[in-house]
Amino acid sequence: MEMLLNTVAKNQLVFAFLVIGAIMFVSYRLSDVLTKGRLHGSAVAIILGLILAYVGGSVSGGSKGLSELPLFAGLALLGGAMLRDLAIVSTAYGVDLSEIRRAGLAGALSLILGVVLSFAVGAVVAAAFGYTDAVSMATIGGGAATYIVGPVTGTALGASSEVIALSVAAGLVKAILVMIGTPFIAPLIGLNNPKSAMAFGGLMGTTSGVAGGLAATDKRLVPYGAMTATFYTGLGCLMGPSVIYLVLLALTH
Repeated sequence: MEMLLNTVAKNQLVFAFLVIGAIMFVSYRLSDVLTKGRLHGSAVAIILGLILAYVGGSVSGGSKGLSELPLFAGLALLGGAMLRDLAIVSTAYGVDLSEIRRAGLAGALSLILGVVLSFAVGAVVAAAFGYTDAVSMATIGGGAATYIVGPVTGTALGASSEVIALSVAAGLVKAILVMIGTPFIAPLIGLNNPKSAMAFGGLMGTTSGVAGGLAATDKRLVPYGAMTATFYTGLGCLMGPSVIYLVLLALTH
C-alpha cells in the first residue's frame, strides 16, 4: 500500500486522469441503466463530481473539494482553468465555419437570440437573489447559457469562486431540463428535421443537453443540433466577458 501511495504521489496528474475516467465510466453506465440514456452521461458525471467535491471539502475542511486530499491533488491541475480552456479551444478548432451556412438565416438568428436570452434570464435571476454587480450577473448569465460559458466568463472577469460555482449549477440544471424535456416538446414545435434541429441547438445551446434530448427524440438529428450548440458555446464565450458584460456594466451604473 505504501508503494502504491508513493507511486500515486509521484504521478498525481496521471492518477487524476484515471479517477476522471472511472467517474465517466460509472456515469455513462448509470445513464444507460437508470435512465436509458435520457439523462446524458456527462450530466451524471457532473452531478457525481459535485457530490465528490462536497465530500472532499467536508472531510478536509478546505475550499478546493476533493483535490484538498493528498491522494487526489492532481485533480487541482486537471480541473484547473488551463486545461479547461485548452479543451474549449480544441473543440472550437474542430468546427468548420462553412457548416453554419447549412442552418441558414434561422440557424444564425437562433444562435444570437439563444445566447442573448440565456444571459438576460440568468442576469435577472442573479439580480433577484442579490448578485447585482455586473461581474456576477454576467457570470451567472453565462451559466444560464451553458456550464462552460459561465466559468469562462467568470474567470475572465475575476468573479468569485462562489459565483462561478453557481454558474456551473445553473448550466447543469439547464442541461438536465433540456435532456428530459426535448422528447416531450419535439412534436409540439416540429422538431423532426435537420433544419429545425439546428435551430433548436442554436436556441438551447447546451451541447450535452441538446445531444441527449435529440438522441431520445430521433438519433438522426443529433449531429445537426450538436453542431449549432457548439457554435453557441463559442459565441457565448466570446460575448460574455465582452459585449454582454459591458452592457450589464452600463445598466448597473
